[in-house]
Amino acid sequence: MCRVFVRMAAHGLFLGFMLLIFAGKTETRLSVKEKLNNEVTPSHRDLAPDFKEKYFKQILDHFNYNSLGNGTYDQRYLITDQYWKKGNGPIFFYTGNEGDIWEFAQNSGFITELAAVQGALVIFAEHRYYGKSLPFGKDSFNIPKVGLLTVEQALADYAVMITELKKELEAQKCPVIVFGGSYGGMLSVYMRIRYPNIVTGALAASAPILSTAGLGDSRQFFQDVTADFEKFKPACRDAVQGAFQKLNTLAQQKDYRRIQSAFSLCKTPSTPKDIHQLNGFLRNAFTMMAMLDYPYSTHFMGSMPAFPVKVACETMLNGTDLMSALRDTVGIVYNSTGQLTCYDLYSLYVECADPTGCGLGFDSYAWDYQACTEIEMCYESNNVTDMFPPMTFTEQQREQYCSKRWGVVPRPGWLKTQFWGDDLSTASNIIFSNGDLDPWANGGIRKTLSPSLIAINIPEGAHHLDLRESNPNDPESVIVARKKESEIIAQWVQAAMKESS
Repeated sequence: MCRVFVRMAAHGLFLGFMLLIFAGKTETRLSVKEKLNNEVTPSHRDLAPDFKEKYFKQILDHFNYNSLGNGTYDQRYLITDQYWKKGNGPIFFYTGNEGDIWEFAQNSGFITELAAVQGALVIFAEHRYYGKSLPFGKDSFNIPKVGLLTVEQALADYAVMITELKKELEAQKCPVIVFGGSYGGMLSVYMRIRYPNIVTGALAASAPILSTAGLGDSRQFFQDVTADFEKFKPACRDAVQGAFQKLNTLAQQKDYRRIQSAFSLCKTPSTPKDIHQLNGFLRNAFTMMAMLDYPYSTHFMGSMPAFPVKVACETMLNGTDLMSALRDTVGIVYNSTGQLTCYDLYSLYVECADPTGCGLGFDSYAWDYQACTEIEMCYESNNVTDMFPPMTFTEQQREQYCSKRWGVVPRPGWLKTQFWGDDLSTASNIIFSNGDLDPWANGGIRKTLSPSLIAINIPEGAHHLDLRESNPNDPESVIVARKKESEIIAQWVQAAMKESS
């Protein structure tokens, strides 16, 4: 998934707004949007979950008894029983994805809102090799120690943690609902498929389980990024495309000093490799703005203004020339504070096995390794079906990169074999939610497959907007989606409780 350059802790936005009820015969009239919001989160407008950070002694290798015996590592998790009907209420378990677990906890407020309504215990578990859950400390990314970073090991971690914590908390009869966004959403799907004895149901938000299993069109992702900007105004797409074409012309002329000046680069590019890096750096900014096109400002994976796609298009179309306009537009992502005087291409963006970006630091190493092994993301741009410069990433290019970087050869099709790909007919109790503004959406499940495999599409939703906490600026479509999700989850919980009684 697209990871921004710096991961920052984010503080949630406060929930909703208070309705004023006047005395006497004055009648309070609620809009449809307000009524829906009240139904989902009645009287929980100022939730501030009291998460406790803990560590769980986790098995290093669940599948090989000889390699490390029963060696363990400290897996971090966050827990709050603030709303829990102890021993009775369900357990809401977030399947942590590629980053620090605090960041996901602070940007997934719908889960705690729902916990307050349904009396649930809430747990956010950190994925092995991310955040502080490093099995071998600073040596975790050395070969062969990094080899224990797999989807299967991560799922087994969650299964063991859930099982042991249920015993510890005397919650053996409490049904477990797993939640996740993006890669975390994929893990939630896989948990329900692999461990239906442990997990009652799953909400998978913005989970591209098809495209990351090698299914679909390699051009789809950047075509959908482009569509977000084109929907705002077709001239926006044309301006971005024109700016990249101007850059390409200058690169062919080897007018590197003009390129440096136009994009405020710290160093003058001097090779085609530098131009390739610049193109990736620029393209990544548009990917981030499309993903995080929320109707309010956020600090998730960096700082972003409200409606960043709109802000970007206005910047592109109001510039004095296309090149400087493109520079100022990507500054929305890379220079939100305005403090950078120039862009260091190789420190702000690192090319990796995920064309949508891996980020920086240890978390980026982990995601790069996963993109070199099980997660397939051979996405390309071509300047025809999208507005970006032609940049291929074929299976052959992936194999060459991964062999050199990690000493591994990818196995295309493995994720599909392991987790069923698009053949999910025998699965059950999974919600697949996707937003039409999210470029990852078409890599996931968009149509309901059965009465218990339910697709919820959110016309005005960006990347897992439905997992975020309630906000006065939420579009009605996400409020409706959350209401439907909460109703379905309540039904699953009720059915599981009845079965276990």
